[in-house]
Amino acid sequence: MYKVMLSHKTLRINVLLALLLYFTQIANCISPDAVSDYTRYVNVFVGTGGHGHTFPGATTPHGMIQPSPDTRNNGWDACSGYHYTDSLINGFSQTHLSGTGCTSYGDILIMPITGKVNFDPQAENLQNRPFASLFSHDEEVATPGFYAVNLKSYNIKAQVTASPRAAFYKFTYPETSEAGMVIDLDFSIGNQYNIEMDYEFHGDTALTVHKTTYGWAYRNRTWVYFHFSKPFKAESFRDTIIYGEKRIFPRCKLTLDFGSMKAGDVIDVKGGISHVDSEGAKNNLYVELSGKSFDQIKEDAKKLWNDYLSKIQVSTSNLEDKQKFYTSLYHTAISPNLFIDSDMRYRSISGGICRAKTGKPEYTVYSLWDTHRALHPLLTIIDPELNNRFLNSLLTKYEEGGVLPMWELCGNYTGLMPGYHAVSPIADAVTKGIADFDIQMAYRAACKSSACDTSGIKAPDFLRRVLMLKSKDYKNKLGFIPWDSENESVAKGLEYAYDDWCVSLLAKAAGDKAGEEKYKSMGQYYRNYSDPETRFMRGKGEDGKWHEPFNPYSSMHRNDDYCEGTAWQWSWFVPHDVEGLMELLGGKEAFAERLDSLFTAPEIIEGEDSSPDIAGFIGQYAHGNEPSHHIIHLYNYADQPWKTQELVDKVLKEQYRLEPDGLSGNEDCGQMSAWYVLNAMGFYQVCAGKPVYSIGRPVFDEVIIPLANGKSFRIKTVNNGPENKFVKDIKINGKRLKKPFFNHSDILDGATLEITMSKTPAAKH
Repeated sequence: MYKVMLSHKTLRINVLLALLLYFTQIANCISPDAVSDYTRYVNVFVGTGGHGHTFPGATTPHGMIQPSPDTRNNGWDACSGYHYTDSLINGFSQTHLSGTGCTSYGDILIMPITGKVNFDPQAENLQNRPFASLFSHDEEVATPGFYAVNLKSYNIKAQVTASPRAAFYKFTYPETSEAGMVIDLDFSIGNQYNIEMDYEFHGDTALTVHKTTYGWAYRNRTWVYFHFSKPFKAESFRDTIIYGEKRIFPRCKLTLDFGSMKAGDVIDVKGGISHVDSEGAKNNLYVELSGKSFDQIKEDAKKLWNDYLSKIQVSTSNLEDKQKFYTSLYHTAISPNLFIDSDMRYRSISGGICRAKTGKPEYTVYSLWDTHRALHPLLTIIDPELNNRFLNSLLTKYEEGGVLPMWELCGNYTGLMPGYHAVSPIADAVTKGIADFDIQMAYRAACKSSACDTSGIKAPDFLRRVLMLKSKDYKNKLGFIPWDSENESVAKGLEYAYDDWCVSLLAKAAGDKAGEEKYKSMGQYYRNYSDPETRFMRGKGEDGKWHEPFNPYSSMHRNDDYCEGTAWQWSWFVPHDVEGLMELLGGKEAFAERLDSLFTAPEIIEGEDSSPDIAGFIGQYAHGNEPSHHIIHLYNYADQPWKTQELVDKVLKEQYRLEPDGLSGNEDCGQMSAWYVLNAMGFYQVCAGKPVYSIGRPVFDEVIIPLANGKSFRIKTVNNGPENKFVKDIKINGKRLKKPFFNHSDILDGATLEITMSKTPAAKH
């Protein structure tokens, strides 16, 4: 054996060198993104007031579970279960929708309490359960992946965090001899009908609860496996109550008694969710939470959010702009939601239990009427792989259910909203050269959506009828939809024309020349609604005559010729053929003048039952709802880009605010925020399917988007400042642009877009 003797001096040097090497290795292993906390710029309360319909609770990017406080369960502003103006919390349910205009979810409510519990009165018109607790926003904290509040009525501190498929609650009790919890199975947002409500105890520390509801989703199956850190004694409560005119409402509730507690004692509650079965719920809990503390899960959730938020890195000295941007980016990653258990099992859209193909997870909550416009185009830039996973999931639903979804919810067709916009993000991925799916199958699916063909659709009769409306038969045979035969005829007709044009792109990619020409021609059917006298898109009867009387300011919610809009907003929905629309309106100058009239018309809506979705007015432009979202950028096509720039600046500053009532309309599953993200970076895609971006008014000094190939897309703004809202010069990779547009292909291999700003409008590009 040999011994090496080192002097104290040498030993000290070697130790220092070792420590230096260690910390150097640590530094080299941690990327700049990993040490940046983007979550500190997110205000999760934005949109929880007004009509934003967002929720503040814990979730992870595209997570299956969304444990969040429920302050109400009835009415339009209860869509997320939470409204900032409320002062009572019913408890925490495990599923929530972000920014929708319809109510659903709110499954499996859990509420910590002290003392005896009452379950009555419970009536359809009551927003709160008798065991609801007072709370104050002063004692409420929320960050991405974490929520905490003091339940004042019980002096219980409630905290919750989440993994993708499980919730982790931490309830801190006061001193009490009656520590308890309520698990309310019949609670739901929108008072859906409970078809099944079951539970099973696993000893005195665990239980499984299951419910199936009928509502917006006609068959919403949910299981939650709960594990408690302390043993309990349980009682169950079942009965039936009658609402209104004999509407029967079955109830099922559990009370858990934990006995005496000292001040500061904590009960940890872990809940795994599944839409497959009880074993899936239990397995999801143990796979994702086993052996981990609350703080570890909270940090894991934070890391997942930072991974997503770091997909776009912005530089600015304006903290408010940075907070609005990352709050918006946060909202773009709430849905679609995972719909597959950790063992790769899921419920197919036809109702059976399936196992996913390797690498192809299933998702749910596809608000495609909204998100085809900006959310999916955004993802084609910042995460094309994720976008392809969403599209593959849509195509799987076509294979298993017989048709592409329109608005899919919890593994269900719903048939909500006009158009068949699943074809839009599919076509967009194809034209951008990033499609990672079977194009021939996608083309077949798109053709099925365009037809009026109910064969092979695995859904109840009432759903087949709304998935394949008679309106498709009219547009295919007559070239238009008669207003006196079908509701929302103009909106449907314009959206069908756009969607059929998208089908033509898939026909081209599939090598079907005849199909390409057929669907391209059908994409021109929008012309059949154009009235040259009034210069509005109008309803036309089976006799070919215009619908009279006509009032472009009139709205009758979901019961007129338009959908959540008026003739003023819908007359511009020809995103695939702006040049053709320009021709119908008399050329560029006349087109620009007509746009001017939109933004200067009186800010009024007429009608006794006007749509509440029409909001965020600038004249008759209504930014609070999706049909208007592309219109501002149409000035670029008319060679008046300074008007696009000025209006984008106005919307970014005035209609997105860091307040609960900070959105001018429903968040709509990320669409409202995706509009902000794209426009704040300085551009927008007017038409999904045309890989062209229209330049507006950038907000930041610099934006860096790491691309999938390891390169970056950079946007640099020269002479940036709040007063400099007009574009003076545009270069991409050093080449000056003559028009305010660039192509998706320009950025694929890495690019630098340089935009020079000015206080005054520039001449025509």
